[in-house]
Amino acid sequence: MKWTEAKVIFDYSDKELAADLIADIFNEFGLQGVVIEDPDEEPSEGWGDGAVEKPANNSVAGYFPSNSSLSNKCAALEKKLKELESKSGISWHITYSEIDEKDWAESWKAFFWPVKIGKNLVVKPTWREYAPGKNDIILEIDPGMAFGTGAHPTSALCMSMIEKYLKPGNSFLDIGTGSGILMIAAAKLGAGHLLGTDTDEVAAEIAKDNLILNKIDEKRFAVKISNLVEEIGERFDVVAANILSEVILTLLDSVSKVISKNGILICSGITEKNRSAVEEKMTRKGFEIIDVQTSDGWVCIAGRLQS
Repeated sequence: MKWTEAKVIFDYSDKELAADLIADIFNEFGLQGVVIEDPDEEPSEGWGDGAVEKPANNSVAGYFPSNSSLSNKCAALEKKLKELESKSGISWHITYSEIDEKDWAESWKAFFWPVKIGKNLVVKPTWREYAPGKNDIILEIDPGMAFGTGAHPTSALCMSMIEKYLKPGNSFLDIGTGSGILMIAAAKLGAGHLLGTDTDEVAAEIAKDNLILNKIDEKRFAVKISNLVEEIGERFDVVAANILSEVILTLLDSVSKVISKNGILICSGITEKNRSAVEEKMTRKGFEIIDVQTSDGWVCIAGRLQS
């Protein structure tokens, strides 16, 4: 499969802020990860000499499938960047290049290392070595083009909530599963029946592959191509949705039909500015807010469906 790298090269006095704002624009397109390059950043300890060449410019890159919707996405991306420039003064220009998935995967590997999440969860890329501790629960992951590595705050917050509230034997639904990382976490924490949904066929296949990679019995899980909960006719004890705030607000109109009595809904991917709107709608739709966690401007909310 061919993919198009959209690289936004920018100039602004506060480089970190500019990178975050541009990354947020990419996130609005449903991408759960981007590549941020900073010529002043030193490689992390443990990176091999020459593993990553220093970039020439500050930039943020995201990856889109090279399909019939590509031109529309690129036009929408450039429109949002122009709006950002007019509001904040961040100057930018964009380059596009087509790459094979294999080439992308190899370059991405340099940026991906094991990461500890919550109390015991450890997300480990398949190509890295890691000596597990006594209580570590290892999640092997090969994200491919679906991202969802667990390193992004939205994923990490969601996994921490799953670890906190999922009980052994609970059924689990992941809305917008991406790489399947949340399903893998739930499975290794003892969930029974697991279902993931995604609108992207590529993501659905990657999720299946990653679940199998983690030796999750294929009889325990399924991944469906579905828009939110439209194709779901069963109820689950724990439901997770690591998606955009605006999509969560739409999801709340129908999500209760797939949640068991007193079931838990975990919503992540919420920006601080949208926190109150999501909390208010969750309450209106019959959820008791039981937990809120934040990280780097992102919010994860857990609610219990009141009977």
